[in-house]
Amino acid sequence: MAVTDGTVVWLGQDSVGRALHPGAEVVDLGGAFVAPAFVDAHVHATSAGLLLTGLDLTGCRSSRELLDAVRAAEGPLVWGHGWDETRWPDRRPPTRAELDEAAGGKRVYLSRVDVHSALASTALLDLAPAARDADGFSPDGPLSRAAHHHVRGAARDAIPADRRRAAQAAFLRHAASRGIASVHECAGPDISGLDDLADLLATDLLDVVGYWGGPEPVDLPVRGLAGDLFVDGALGSRTAALCSPYADAPDTSGALYLDADAIAAHLVTCTRAGLQGGFHVIGDAAVAAVVEGFDQAAAVVGAPALAARKHRLEHLEMITAEQAARLAAYGVVASVQPLFDREWGGPDGMYAQRLGVERGTALNPFSRLAAAGLVLALGSDAPVTAVDPWAAVRAAARHRTDGSGISPRAAFNAHTRGGWRAAGVDDGLTGTLQPGAPATYAVWEAGELEVAAPDSRVQRWSTDPRSRVPALPALDGPAPTCLRTVLRGRTAHDAGVLS
Repeated sequence: MAVTDGTVVWLGQDSVGRALHPGAEVVDLGGAFVAPAFVDAHVHATSAGLLLTGLDLTGCRSSRELLDAVRAAEGPLVWGHGWDETRWPDRRPPTRAELDEAAGGKRVYLSRVDVHSALASTALLDLAPAARDADGFSPDGPLSRAAHHHVRGAARDAIPADRRRAAQAAFLRHAASRGIASVHECAGPDISGLDDLADLLATDLLDVVGYWGGPEPVDLPVRGLAGDLFVDGALGSRTAALCSPYADAPDTSGALYLDADAIAAHLVTCTRAGLQGGFHVIGDAAVAAVVEGFDQAAAVVGAPALAARKHRLEHLEMITAEQAARLAAYGVVASVQPLFDREWGGPDGMYAQRLGVERGTALNPFSRLAAAGLVLALGSDAPVTAVDPWAAVRAAARHRTDGSGISPRAAFNAHTRGGWRAAGVDDGLTGTLQPGAPATYAVWEAGELEVAAPDSRVQRWSTDPRSRVPALPALDGPAPTCLRTVLRGRTAHDAGVLS
């Protein structure tokens, strides 16, 4: 492969390439293979960076381990993330009294793994007095809904700007080391803040596509008013809006933050302004409201104008075939996270605990979305799940519910070209490696490769760039290691292995 000024200019047999470009700098990959770089279509860079640089609770196996981690943490503000009580023996988080005892007067903010509820110490609550009178406040347990937004804002404001920027840089470097060249930042007033988003958009470490999850335009170069503009919450925190109550909490059906009228009004505003709009939507009641909102918007601006904007929906976990077909007709992009199914799917996972087995095993139907014609873009929702694109490809192909997965090739395309298409780049070149395409790629250590032949048999292939059906790493083998990540000809990550 030959690259000039950040663009692929030639691809083919090595001897021909050397003859055509006699003065080129030559990098011998020593058997490593090259593929288009990944795009993570849904991240929260600062929160994910704070997980790398702060208190990581994803491995806690009990409330006692969480409290021990808080006791050992330093600083006036302890920012932690990742606890999941559904994996613990007693299936309950610590009480506020228990947290205060462990905190010893420190301000503590500990977000649940889905980031839709959090534990907060009394010292932190004192910085957010409005939380005590807000929806979702608990005098002794996790905070959710508006109460969580108040306390999260207080915790966020207590983080020094230099620590925030360091967390962002740590996350972007980490993403680059995983073969990712572009991330879609899903910011918003209840998530990060405009100053946080401005800092992130100013970086040149990776390609950052910014979304603002609010109804009003902002004075920043964002791609659209989309991402985490919440129609509902999350299943783990029992705030995803359901048509029927939660199986393990029959007194609630979650929270619907936007109705169909509000959804339609936002879509009309974005369409007329030439912006990409979108929403966070998980539960079936939320999906129903979104579909009705699209129908209402189409009646105002017309279906072609609506489809031209490629509005996007994040997560889209509980959806029927009929709803998928209606959304596909409006040109909707589905930004989905396969590792959700790996972590919480199946008959014994958190989804089944919250919803019962029948509903809980029907979530994240990627094959249904693809068959309907929605554009699929894969992401991590970091820090909710790990930044691990090969694992996401595997999870999409090895769905825990038979019939809901997609092929490895479709999953890989959704995690590469699909991410660029989701951000409005659909030139037929970006996200591929062919002459004229941006030289955005990753180099991976050689390993066992496989590809499905037309007769469905598995064949082994060499990493020959001339192959019309290039190989992928074997799904059941170890993930390859990223040796180098390149964005438009510029190296964003180098493991120091290649000459």
